[in-house]
This record gives sequence, structure tokens and C-alpha cells, in this order.
Amino acid sequence: MNDAVDEREAFASFLLRLRGKGIVAKELISAFEAAPRHAFLPDRWRSVAWTEGMIPIECGEAIEGPDLQAEIIASLAIEPGHRVLEVGTGSGFTAAVMARLAARVVTIERYKTLTEQARQRFEALGLTNVSARHADGSQGLAAEGPFDRIVVWAAFESLPRNFAEQLASNGVMIAPIGPEEGLQTLTKLTKIGSRFEREDIGTVRLQPIMKSVAAVI
Repeated sequence: MNDAVDEREAFASFLLRLRGKGIVAKELISAFEAAPRHAFLPDRWRSVAWTEGMIPIECGEAIEGPDLQAEIIASLAIEPGHRVLEVGTGSGFTAAVMARLAARVVTIERYKTLTEQARQRFEALGLTNVSARHADGSQGLAAEGPFDRIVVWAAFESLPRNFAEQLASNGVMIAPIGPEEGLQTLTKLTKIGSRFEREDIGTVRLQPIMKSVAAVI
């Protein structure tokens, strides 16, 4: 059995898991299918690209499993005209998926190596509506807001009001909130007028949000 067949079978299993969770939107499935996940991973991990667990990448980082990524992106309910801010580019995979759904994606990463790799991957896929920034994403990107959707792949200790204020009216932000050690609450914030409606949508365990950019890598 060759690698292409293996990947198709792994992707089919991933789709079955999503269906079991009620995630069946054709646009979302097509966006995942159009982003070759194995191409966003170090060689040694490509054979397990579609398994559920976290996968190590460069710079001592790791990316979430595709199931959690799909659940979060589905909860964002991205529409074709939306501008999306992502904090925590990682491999660039989730930005590539969201770029198929949104008008524009800006993704921020504190590691220069990961930023450059993501840019190369976006270029190889011909994605022109996604921009990778090597920057401190801990405060968001107020100068370029407001955004229709914001997703943060790292945890805040408390409600990140400075981020929420960067949302457009009816905008949605999803981020983990909770302690550095232990479980955090995956929180969905929807901006309605001048207030924010909070909905807790799950439990995760992700790294805390880090300030500044990495000094070397």
C-alpha cells in the first residue's frame, strides 16, 4: 500500500470522526481537503498527519490534532467576506484551511523559523489571501482591526478584553481561558453591540500565550 492510499484512508477516518461530532459542512470539508496536511509537518510525522493527537513541529512547538482544529474552525463559522486574525501560526496548516473559507487571513507567529516555513507553504499552494507575520501576537493586531473572526491557539489566564475589542460587530473570537498548568476552558466570545456574549464550548490543554518574539529561532 503506498503513501497516497494510506493518506486517503487516514483522511477518510478523520471525516468519519467529524461526522460523528456533527461537523458536516461541505465548505469546511473542502477546505481541509485542499490543504495537504502532510506538507505542513516534519517528515518523520507525515505518516500520522490525520491522527487525533498533537504533533511536534520545529522550534520545540506542537500543533493540535486535526479534530480539535476542525471543531474550532467550525465554531468560528467563517464566511467568504470575513477577515480573520490567527495568533499562533504553528505549521501554517490552520491558516491555509481558513484561507479557503475567508476573504483574508492574517496569522501571527513569535518564531521566525515557523513564520518563514508557513510563508513558503502558502506560496507553494498559491494562497494569496493569507499573510504570515513574525511578531508578538499577545496583544492582537489592533492597528489592522477590526476582524470578523479571531482564533488564538494559546491560553489566556483571564478574559482577553483587548482582543475582544478588536472584533467587528457580531464578530467571534475563540480562545482557551485558564491556568498555565491543567485544563482550560475553550471560550467563544461573540460581540453584540458594546457587549460580549460568552459561551464555553469545550475543555483543552494548550500552552499559555507568550509575550514578545523569540530572540533567535
